[in-house]
Amino acid sequence: MEPSQVAIIGSGLIGRSWAMVFAAGGFKVKLYDIAQQQLTSALENIRKQMKELEESGFLKGTLSAEQQLALISICTDLKAAVEGATFIQECTPENLELKKKIFGQLDLIVDDKVILSSSTSCLLPSKLFTGLKHVKQCIVSHPVNPPYFVPLVEIVPHPETDPSTTERTYALMKKIGQSPVKLNREIEGFVLNRLQYAVISEAWRLVGEGVVSPTDLDLVMSDGLGMRYAFIGPLETMHLNAEGVSNYCERYREGMRHVLNTFGPVPEFSGEIEQKINQAMSEKIPVVPKVLDARRKWRDECLTGLAKLKKKMKSD
Repeated sequence: MEPSQVAIIGSGLIGRSWAMVFAAGGFKVKLYDIAQQQLTSALENIRKQMKELEESGFLKGTLSAEQQLALISICTDLKAAVEGATFIQECTPENLELKKKIFGQLDLIVDDKVILSSSTSCLLPSKLFTGLKHVKQCIVSHPVNPPYFVPLVEIVPHPETDPSTTERTYALMKKIGQSPVKLNREIEGFVLNRLQYAVISEAWRLVGEGVVSPTDLDLVMSDGLGMRYAFIGPLETMHLNAEGVSNYCERYREGMRHVLNTFGPVPEFSGEIEQKINQAMSEKIPVVPKVLDARRKWRDECLTGLAKLKKKMKSD
């Protein structure tokens, strides 16, 4: 049975985005936090975002902004927040002890049907959920920041997670318009961050060794690889860039191995290279709240436009 009510634990950026995604999907949302002022501010932020999205034609779902806002309520009592919910999405800061404390509290008050899900980007399910009475109902649903504009969700099970928990979570994410992927087992960094860190690591080395400037490095991604990867992944790219994957490997395996063997060790991400990259990025986008916020807003508008383009191209 698909849930009609969800609870979001934590009203920061990720919690607010999840609330908006679920409301867009027509779900009742209870947004929980420990401070009333934090919740009031979060709700006002959501209202402002939804109105702006509606005015620009980028609001998700079939309901109006007012109708979606009417589905979201706020609560400072954890038990009251999760009452009636069949899916609970935890969005507290990335701190293992804090998250374990929250799930320990939830474990005492939930029934045997609710799904307990975490937004963690790097904490393994085995570290988060081991020892909980309802561990079979626990799972990681890792969104990409910002979840409202980037639909991917990594679904990562605990070794004891019941397969039905994974399937129900996957179906729910599809229903609210996200793009879920199922990991068969937990691994450090999940999939997205492992790929992201591999790119960042080589980018850092290339700049550090003076091969390319920080600005040009970003251009290689934004106007090169990124344009391709916005529509197809690296494996399909291999498939299309030759007569199938096997043909690609036949043609390029030696060259790939030769280049990969020249990669250096994992960078420290500090020192002179950090200063060099920070200076280049700060010259382009000064580290001033107003400037950073404007750039983030521009990024989100670009992501929204890209999402609409992808949706249109899939339907054509």
